[in-house]
Amino acid sequence: MPALRPVLPADAANGATLSDDRCRAYAAFFETLTPETLPGLDALVTEDVLFRDPFNDTRGAAAMRRIFTRMFAEIGDPRFHVSDFAIGGDTAFLRWRFTGRSRNRGAGAITIEGVSEIVFAGDGRVRAHIDHWDAASQVYERIAILGWVIRKVRRKLAG
Repeated sequence: MPALRPVLPADAANGATLSDDRCRAYAAFFETLTPETLPGLDALVTEDVLFRDPFNDTRGAAAMRRIFTRMFAEIGDPRFHVSDFAIGGDTAFLRWRFTGRSRNRGAGAITIEGVSEIVFAGDGRVRAHIDHWDAASQVYERIAILGWVIRKVRRKLAG
């Protein structure tokens, strides 16, 4: 992971912000995530962690682990690269790129860029992980008929 520089709010001196060590540890976990390291998620998140992305909205560490277990089954060589983060209060924002190869015939390489909103509990564990990324342009447009429809709608709206 490259040297990440946290962006702290102006009132960071009041002690209300979390340390960048927690952000670095969480980012490093995802950058080195494998099926073998996935059980380590339990030490980083609360039992009732909220996980949300364009395809999932679930609660609980076990449910979050199942999402990543399914990812490993469906995506070959999945990798997260965290390029930067910012901190404000008990929340961190991680900018990342996800790459992999779909195991579906003919689907090919996958690249998704997004930002994760990570909310930390008082004990330093993650209580919410909310991924923000554009599913329409990064996934749906790659599906033959659906992609054609989305591109046509985008062109119509653009002018």
